Amino acid sequence: MQTLTKDEFILQKEVFLNAIEEGDVFIHPTDTIYGIGCDATSLNAVKRVREIKKRYTRPFSVIAPSKKWIYDNCEVANTKRAWVERLPGPYTLILRLKNKGCIAPETNNGLDTIGVRIPDHWFTKIVEELGSPVVTTSANLVGEDYMTSLEDLNPDIKDKMDFIVFEGEKSGRPSKIVDLLDETETIQER
Repeated sequence: MQTLTKDEFILQKEVFLNAIEEGDVFIHPTDTIYGIGCDATSLNAVKRVREIKKRYTRPFSVIAPSKKWIYDNCEVANTKRAWVERLPGPYTLILRLKNKGCIAPETNNGLDTIGVRIPDHWFTKIVEELGSPVVTTSANLVGEDYMTSLEDLNPDIKDKMDFIVFEGEKSGRPSKIVDLLDETETIQER
């Protein structure tokens, strides 16, 4: 396992994009907090994230590679398009999937919904270049505080990562969840 700065990651970007495609599990920065990530289309990688986090039932959210990906794979009512157009930003939009094959079923545990993000952060460009959604779930065990620096990363999680991209301490909060499944939007802080 190696810990990389943004610059180190960018210099070796192709190597790491290939590693993600091959199933690596990693910690990545966002515009809010650090997340555990993997290719959301890789069954084995998603299963690894579930084992690492000890989170077996709740669905994971994904960083979408683009707004087009969201429109192509999710049902977005005309009245809800404004939320997608707000992206990038600190929101996780809960939408109904219209293409269940766009992610490994373990990503959302076979539900017909998915949480999608496009962070306002340089790492979003990496996901866009990858061309596949990336699981994004807070870098902590269930019930523990989320990671804001390397010092508060649980050693059990750290030991199971293939790599970590660290850009310093984060002072943000997890993204706001915006439930767009019903006629009215429901926004919740985490």
